[in-house]
Amino acid sequence: MVRSRDAHKVYNSGVEEVHALRGVNLEVVQGEMVAIMGPSGCGKTTLLNCFSGLDDLTTGEVEVEGVPLSRMGDSERTQYRARRMGFIFQSYNLIPVLTAVENVELPLLVSAHRPREARKRAEEILGQLGLGDRLRHKPSELSAGQQQRVAIARALVNTPAIVWADEPTGNLDAENSTQILALLRDLNRTNRQTFVIVTHDEAIGSRSDRVLLMRNGEIVSERRNT
Repeated sequence: MVRSRDAHKVYNSGVEEVHALRGVNLEVVQGEMVAIMGPSGCGKTTLLNCFSGLDDLTTGEVEVEGVPLSRMGDSERTQYRARRMGFIFQSYNLIPVLTAVENVELPLLVSAHRPREARKRAEEILGQLGLGDRLRHKPSELSAGQQQRVAIARALVNTPAIVWADEPTGNLDAENSTQILALLRDLNRTNRQTFVIVTHDEAIGSRSDRVLLMRNGEIVSERRNT
């Protein structure tokens, strides 16, 4: 599903160079749930951004579904993300003036789905996530756990091959974190969708198929869970 070769990312502030990724080689197979862990500033989010095509590598290559991201133009890459990828963020990134169902249908509308079909699909997935009675509520009218479920629904509405998640339980209390983790794992197993999750939450690590530990821009160890 994902393969990188000697992936480097260097940020140049004009004063100094920051080596955020240092020759990362990684393979993620289809249907796998992988947790990327490590201290703040070790390169976890940079890895997620570069491997999903939100940012460019300085050198090296990333392939997703066998396609090198570097060979895609900006428009092609945007369309590919809209069709084949889903994103879940710690801050939810919901549009405050839109209702839950409007937030969820947005990726489908961007991908040129018919409005009626997009609305039907958004309503279906929100219902599956237990939010069938919150379709017309705006984010400010939802709890933190409900907002994260809306964000998950938005990430999954286009049936992506791979879901990238950056600290998906970071803003949630223990109860909501447990519920969201169980939901992600169930979706992974039921739909055989690939999940790559950046997290500090050891509970996510323990429930994932594999844990990668990062330090100073490198993957320094790997643990498989049985």
